[in-house]
Amino acid sequence: MIEFVSAFLISYILIGLGVTIGYHRLLSHRSFSCPKIVEYFWVMLGYLSFEGSPIWWATMHRAHHRHVDTPLDPHSPKYGVWNAHVGWFIHKGYPSHIDPQVQAKDLINDPLYAFLEQGGSWARAHFVSYIIGWSVRLLICLVFGWKAALASILAGYAVLQIPLMLNVVCHIPKLGYKNYARNDDSVNVWWVALLAMGEGWHNNHHAYPGSAKMGMKPWEFDLSWLTILLMKKLRLAHAINVVSPKPLAPLWQMKFERPRQAKIEPVDC
Repeated sequence: MIEFVSAFLISYILIGLGVTIGYHRLLSHRSFSCPKIVEYFWVMLGYLSFEGSPIWWATMHRAHHRHVDTPLDPHSPKYGVWNAHVGWFIHKGYPSHIDPQVQAKDLINDPLYAFLEQGGSWARAHFVSYIIGWSVRLLICLVFGWKAALASILAGYAVLQIPLMLNVVCHIPKLGYKNYARNDDSVNVWWVALLAMGEGWHNNHHAYPGSAKMGMKPWEFDLSWLTILLMKKLRLAHAINVVSPKPLAPLWQMKFERPRQAKIEPVDC
């Protein structure tokens, strides 16, 4: 039992970091740079969570930031919790205002990502992700046994739930708190941040989307950021963007402030 739980936790952390570091902070926001082999390592770990094509993921996330909490936002709970949770995920194709040729120009010519994108067909792309995901677990079963394979598959499905949940929970103001005045509903939710390797500091992220660091206050634990710092020390990451935020506003002042512009600087490790 201990071995199974250990395998699950290790798989959950690695696959989760694949989504947060590979899909989100690297591909979607280009908050740091790294060698291509390192990029593929993190992205393909994230791919094991069955979250679909990296091009699709980055395109939809960039559209979320561009249209946050408006009718054009792919998954704002203001326009239906069901759609914000899973409804948007099971559509057949891109909405007319979202086009990876426009929103993901930096990704569409990568041969690996282009293959996983399957020509923009969401159904085919998700099918390929399931085939590859289950094939990897079959290989794990052959090498490490069925317990390790089962732990990995359960961890993948668990990680899949996190961004789907985050899309709802971290955009319902009463469920969290704000460090920064924003015109959207993004909030920080501590328990989501723990489950999502730091992604739950969502108000911070919407204030400074280009930052590789999301936990701004001392107690806002951000495992993904610590991992990026480790990569920096190992010379596996460079040109890391972090914010130099102004002092956080008292909560009673939040409604009077305008959203702040991020000051992005390379980190000095």
